[in-house]
Amino acid sequence: MAEIEVENGDIEKAIKTLKRVLQREGVLKEIKKRSFYEKPSVKERRKQREARKRRLKAERRKQWHR
Repeated sequence: MAEIEVENGDIEKAIKTLKRVLQREGVLKEIKKRSFYEKPSVKERRKQREARKRRLKAERRKQWHR
């Protein structure tokens, strides 16, 4: 659970910080994903696409450190 403290009554800054934290944790993406029904076939394709993306990213990171 994300927790942000409001300093000096600056609510705008606290909201910006909260949005950034939620974005980094993937909460916003999760909410958007769950707002509509996703067919099992579409869900499987999305999971495969995300796995491929993670795998390629790991390979690029591995080559960068050589």
